[in-house]
Amino acid sequence: MCVIFFAYRQKTDYPLILLANRDEFYARPTAAAHFWEDAPEIFAGRDLVHGGTWLGITKTGRFAAVTNYRDPQAPKGGFSRGDLVSDFLKNDDGVQSYLKTIQGRAADFSGFNLLVGEINSQKSELGYYSNRENKIRNLEKGIYGLSNHLLDTPWQKVNKGKAELTKLLQNNALEKEKLFEILRDKTLADDKELPDTGIGYEREKLLSSIFIETPIYGTRSSSLILIDRDHKISLKEFVYH
Repeated sequence: MCVIFFAYRQKTDYPLILLANRDEFYARPTAAAHFWEDAPEIFAGRDLVHGGTWLGITKTGRFAAVTNYRDPQAPKGGFSRGDLVSDFLKNDDGVQSYLKTIQGRAADFSGFNLLVGEINSQKSELGYYSNRENKIRNLEKGIYGLSNHLLDTPWQKVNKGKAELTKLLQNNALEKEKLFEILRDKTLADDKELPDTGIGYEREKLLSSIFIETPIYGTRSSSLILIDRDHKISLKEFVYH
């Protein structure tokens, strides 16, 4: 997954509004979001290579998402980053407890950003951890953006998505189609705004939009998770490849 925008406790009717694009090679086998047969509480897409997921939620309001941290020179981990999401969804550890466990295993994984949370009638908690920052953050209410660097790193597409989400939340009615329009933005970053993550100008440019299209790699799906004030959960997904 390449980009996530989320509003936490910013709208009275919706404690959580999360929208995300998953970017991957088109040839990688993938299942669209569904309830898993081996874990019926989980609703998520599935990576059919390693069995994990990039984004998911349970019937009890536990949710998680992961993005890669782009650094081609960094050591590679031996475990799939999709397990970071699915393992949280499968167990009942608290947010901080789970992130502390993952912190102890940081070297097992290639660079990642992990967002985990739980919103229901008993609790409301959201946490973030990256093994490249090695700091557990308890997130307060706010509007956030996450791509392939640390949380809220001001890449042009992160700033743009956050700004558009902020603008939509100022309206009384929440329009789901307008939220998906944020995720379909193919505008490339200005050259002066491109990050330098070690992959060269051409690839930085191709990957600089919110919605990515290349001949072999790009945005495979767009997802929206909503949790309302009555703790009703909805997840909608558009699959492109």
